[in-house]
Amino acid sequence: MDSQYKTIHPVKYLQDHLAQNVRPDGRQFLSFRPISVNISSITHADSSAIFKIGNTTVVCAIKAELATPKADSPECGYIVPNIELPPLCSPKFRPGPPSDQAQVSIKLLDNILRNAAAIDLKDLCICKSKVAWVLYCDLVCINYDGSVIDACVGALTATLSTLTLPEIQYNVETGNVSVNSTKRIRFPVKALPISVTFAVFDDQLLIADPTDDEESLCLGRLTIVMNEEKICYIHKPGGIPISQDLFLKSLNKCKRRVELVRSLIDAAISSIKQEALHT
Repeated sequence: MDSQYKTIHPVKYLQDHLAQNVRPDGRQFLSFRPISVNISSITHADSSAIFKIGNTTVVCAIKAELATPKADSPECGYIVPNIELPPLCSPKFRPGPPSDQAQVSIKLLDNILRNAAAIDLKDLCICKSKVAWVLYCDLVCINYDGSVIDACVGALTATLSTLTLPEIQYNVETGNVSVNSTKRIRFPVKALPISVTFAVFDDQLLIADPTDDEESLCLGRLTIVMNEEKICYIHKPGGIPISQDLFLKSLNKCKRRVELVRSLIDAAISSIKQEALHT
């Protein structure tokens, strides 16, 4: 009966729960869903991670390839993020070319990486104007239930943290490139951005970590990305304005959430290192 009521009157269903100071999944307004992180899940990739926020699940894998640097930035490599939202993850998506939401998410993720200064593209250069690394960062959402950008940023951060690249020897005279796959070098990551999303409803009601249903019915959304203790990006795609008090409240919750997510990623990386030592 409850599911039928939700299907027929989704707005009324959500409003009835919010009026009782509880969300449909039983959480408080500013409560977050549990997070899980799995590192190095895909053996054929140079680095990978699975990141879950509640039911929202994103798989990230990085594949590194050699290419010629751009003429306007001969000392830099590339990083190419890509997000897939296939029909597998939600019935709202259809087969075919990338949806508008997927394209917006890709651009948002690229902006977050640049503003957070997560990596220095010069570290990807092997020989100026000749050879550089290209990092293809493929993210696939296999279960979509809100806060997908938070899951994508978390998955990419965890993947970059464990990225290693094979040793490269470049002969300037002959132009030959030799790859030593047995000796891998840890890629230096400058920062670990973490994002937290909030939804806003009537009367400036703030909700943390919204589900897909809450995102589709809210009046506004706010995503805050933090790099250590500093804000490196804020994304608010339209909607109603947010008061200063509401923003400060979301910022305080964001700081605690970022610490938790970062500690979980560090714990996952430490467990992988311990397993490698015992094997």
